[in-house]
Amino acid sequence: MGAPPPDGSRKVVARNRKARHQYQVLDTLEAGLVLVGTEVKSIRAGKVAFKDAHALARSGEMWLHNLHIAPYEAGNRWNHDETRPRKLLLHRDQIRRIASRSEEKGLTIVPLDLYFRRGRAKVTLGLCRGKKHRDRREELKRRAMDRDAERAMKDRGGR
Repeated sequence: MGAPPPDGSRKVVARNRKARHQYQVLDTLEAGLVLVGTEVKSIRAGKVAFKDAHALARSGEMWLHNLHIAPYEAGNRWNHDETRPRKLLLHRDQIRRIASRSEEKGLTIVPLDLYFRRGRAKVTLGLCRGKKHRDRREELKRRAMDRDAERAMKDRGGR
């Protein structure tokens, strides 16, 4: 593995690829995670799944639910529960602000990526609104048209 980069840059371990496809991200926020030792080792190995993961505010604290971190192979009886709720480390005013905004109709808090910064596990949370099926189709069409236009420009300029 080696030492972390000295500038504090982040080493992305896992990315929630479906989140940006299924949701429109309105705002992002960085939060720390409270983890046990075997979870950290599994995360470093990249054994994370974001399916159905979301964050909820409960009694002044923010919790990350349904984030699947696979059990560590060498963890034996001290292994962790894969989908246990994990506490997120945020300032009180950040929790209040994002919790009040998430109570609006149709908004949810979704983890976008998981990474290490200076040896600490962090998660980027996105305040998201679900996209309609037609919006997703239109985005796919737009991307295909952009790709075709880029190819045409490349072919035309290369000759």
